[in-house]
Amino acid sequence: QVQLVESGGGLVQAGGSLRLSCAASGSIFSLNAMGWYRQGPGKLRDLVAAITRGGRPDYADSVKGRFTISRDNAKNTVYLEMNSLKPEDTAVYYCKVRAVTLQRFEYDYWGQGTQVTVSS
Repeated sequence: QVQLVESGGGLVQAGGSLRLSCAASGSIFSLNAMGWYRQGPGKLRDLVAAITRGGRPDYADSVKGRFTISRDNAKNTVYLEMNSLKPEDTAVYYCKVRAVTLQRFEYDYWGQGTQVTVSS
């Protein structure tokens, strides 16, 4: 099994910044793609940003130029730096990783979610 622990959410004013972290642990052989999703009130869960094992990022159009995803493979951790936050960024943010376990099975794992609230 692989466990994900997220941190860094909170309440911030519009225009502010937050940094989310998601650390993976457990029966990990390797981590492939890692990403962040968000789900606002009454909305579906959508992709915010993703990053390949080699470090190539991809972003939703709504966050391009404001958010930066990065990863530290040595620490099995993915980060999301969020700048110029807007009220519409308010959501529960979830990390997702595609992990290859020690048994060489590949699964997607989700974090528990962290609330980000941006006040106007």
